[in-house]
Amino acid sequence: MLAKLGPKLGIETLNPMQVAAAEAIAAHAEVMLLSPTGSGKTLAFLLPLFQRLDPGVEGVQALVLVPSRELALQIEQVARDMGTGFKIGVAYGGRGFTKDLEELRHPPALWIGTPGRVADHLKRNTVSVAGVYTLVLDEFDKALEVGFAKEMQAILAALTGLKRKILTSATQGVAVPDFVGLRNPQRLDYLDQAAPELAVKVVFAGGERSEYIEAKLEGLATMLERLQHARQRGIVFCSFKESLAQVGEALEERGIPHGRFYGGMEQQDRERALIRFRNGSHRVLLATDLAARGLDVPELDFILHYEMPLKAHEFVHRNGRTARMRRSGTAYVLQGPGQKLPDFVRPVERMAVEAVQLDKSSAHAEAVSDAQARTWTTLFVSGGRKDKISKGDLAGFFFKEGGLAKDELGLIELKQDCAFVAVPPEAARRLVDTLNNRRLKTKKVRVRRL
Repeated sequence: MLAKLGPKLGIETLNPMQVAAAEAIAAHAEVMLLSPTGSGKTLAFLLPLFQRLDPGVEGVQALVLVPSRELALQIEQVARDMGTGFKIGVAYGGRGFTKDLEELRHPPALWIGTPGRVADHLKRNTVSVAGVYTLVLDEFDKALEVGFAKEMQAILAALTGLKRKILTSATQGVAVPDFVGLRNPQRLDYLDQAAPELAVKVVFAGGERSEYIEAKLEGLATMLERLQHARQRGIVFCSFKESLAQVGEALEERGIPHGRFYGGMEQQDRERALIRFRNGSHRVLLATDLAARGLDVPELDFILHYEMPLKAHEFVHRNGRTARMRRSGTAYVLQGPGQKLPDFVRPVERMAVEAVQLDKSSAHAEAVSDAQARTWTTLFVSGGRKDKISKGDLAGFFFKEGGLAKDELGLIELKQDCAFVAVPPEAARRLVDTLNNRRLKTKKVRVRRL
């Protein structure tokens, strides 16, 4: 299957974990896969899952439960990009229930959802799960942590035809509840294979203790200005929404562009913050631990801890957003005046903010493609998959009608009812004026700056 899907997914070979997972899932009814954040677990279970789906069977055959809306959308996108021909559905809180009902009129073969929304559908009898024989509990420990045990138990009880269970996690030593019904799972543990190319560097923000916050904010701004100057992309982690808001205001005052991602944001705002981050409209994402795992984000050059997490495993999850797969990366820990760092921080280097050197000609910078190095602006297009519009249609629209050159078109993200297209900032106004209210295939679309 990889030979057919590889070109679509942009990969040539599976990593050792993915190969082992595919073999284990094919040979065992119960598999528990433990692997670091960003190691490719989604593809590891989707490949063997699709191989077992029967195109001649109507209804839901496989169910993937995830702890967050963002992870549901990420898996849906990967599954769609595989282009297998099977119908894929997604259900999560924050989306209109009528959209779910419309989608479930013709049930998908693969259904992805959060426990709360899936349990709600089962309670209302809006979908049949009698034909579900494969269940994936992705990041199952996170789902339990955020309080989905009751819903997960109800769902497991409804899956009377279940034959295969696949559990994934990026955390060691998590107890699996009895209601999951595991008997003798095949266990694959890749957690000890930490990314060898991750460098942890502690950066000291100077100043008097009375100037603690000011010193840290100034140190952060200096770091980000240099990182962005070197065309690097990364996430700045805060532990609390209040401090994230304070940091965001400080960055705005200093003219440092960034996106924000945290619990409490409207779902649409969270999704669009990730879209702008993925396509390079923003190269810095200011986030809480909500972004520590389970998000579809690009390969990152750095992670910066403005505030430290309370536990070691949270530190590991944050760092797992960079140095993923075969890439290297750096985790910066910003240390304020008089601040004592947790014992689990073991830096390879300590430096002052003023001493941080980011060489544009470094191996990291050289690895950044021209497309990644560009500055982008995101445009919204009011047409999507339900309008029979494809990514190729959108590309042609911007090339032929908008007059863009091929190297001026960035990432295209196609959704059910809309699309998002990255374009050069200097072309954005002209493209809006030219393309807005034009016909794309059979639909007259609105085009505006996001």
